[in-house]
Amino acid sequence: METDILIVGSGCSGLYCALCLPDDKKITVITKSAVEESDSFLAQGGICVLKDESDFDSFFEDTLKAGHYENDRESVKIMIESSRDVISDLVGFGVDFCRDDDGNFRYTREGAHSQSRILYHKDITGREITSKLLARARERANIKILENTTLLDIIEQSGECVGAVILNNHGETKTIKADFTVLATGGIGGLFKHSTNFRHLTGDALAIALDHGIALKNPDYVQIHPTTLYSPNDRDRCFLISESVRGEGAKLYNKNMERFVDELLPRDLLTKAIHKQMALDGSNFVWEDLRPIPEDILREHFPNIVEHCRSKGYDVTKQCIPVVPAQHYFMGGVKIDHFGKTSMPNLYAVGETACNSVHGKNRLASNSLLESLVFAKRAARDINQHPAIDHRPLPPVDLNRYADIKALERRYKKIVLEEINRRNENV
Repeated sequence: METDILIVGSGCSGLYCALCLPDDKKITVITKSAVEESDSFLAQGGICVLKDESDFDSFFEDTLKAGHYENDRESVKIMIESSRDVISDLVGFGVDFCRDDDGNFRYTREGAHSQSRILYHKDITGREITSKLLARARERANIKILENTTLLDIIEQSGECVGAVILNNHGETKTIKADFTVLATGGIGGLFKHSTNFRHLTGDALAIALDHGIALKNPDYVQIHPTTLYSPNDRDRCFLISESVRGEGAKLYNKNMERFVDELLPRDLLTKAIHKQMALDGSNFVWEDLRPIPEDILREHFPNIVEHCRSKGYDVTKQCIPVVPAQHYFMGGVKIDHFGKTSMPNLYAVGETACNSVHGKNRLASNSLLESLVFAKRAARDINQHPAIDHRPLPPVDLNRYADIKALERRYKKIVLEEINRRNENV
């Protein structure tokens, strides 16, 4: 197989990157599972935007404060200044953000935000954005999407990335030649017992990067979401109770139904407070009360959460729900610059796979979709400005190395977890 640009991942960053590339480029998007099974589809709360210039300083400070001031300030500046351009693109692609009766955007607020600056579509903002990007990508004749196709390795020649080894949906191991490769493989939730992520997201790109000596950054920076619906028998991913619910007034209670914390603390601090309270209570969860939110707002803004809780036996208009922290987001990843470039020529990384330290040590709520889109577009622009690649044939690749896929999967998981633990031990 040959392509101009190979994009590994079908979440919002991978799809948006593809849409920002020229129509005359042959683009191949591969995704490990079904195209809808990316964490971008799961994002509930919304996407941040700079409402006007008067909000810049507080938006900047909120992002840094949540990230414990370990953020790359230039990355944060780029993200905020590019936000309205990205929102304009999304609206052009057909994304329907909530508006008031006059047609103006409505904004909501989440934990650690000093004011409301988050655009949303009910409580399924990620699905609204990513489904519209997917629809537009499927309309482009130059974009080919291959589902159930796994990246097994990249192909390196003279220190440059020249393609990849993939496992296709027929179980065949193939090579694909690409002038540029973009890693957009998502997070690492599949490595954890409790996670809001799809289970097939296991950090493959990080393991491959480590194998090829490609720089990583902060792989130990793993974010826990404070509130997921507690289920003692749930072996699948944890269902997230959006930060926006607390932004709209939901409260947290201990076993005696007493408030014990400021619900709008940054996620890491709130998670610590919940774990502390669980230990004091001798309980596996705390209670979240959505009843302070007016019922009409609850049903309009959070219909998916209301319905999911109902399916599990909870009427959130009449009773509290049990919640527990779970792994949610990955602030570390393959190290990139402000244009998505990794330490290997012709190899880019975007989205949750990548790390340019925009989030610092802890991501501010609803900055994930924004950051993923901003830097995906910058990567696409950089690729487009790159001079033409010398079309050399691929070097020989021993495909027998990838014959035992299960063993390779185990090895990649082990590599990533060991690197996370090693970084933690050195803190």
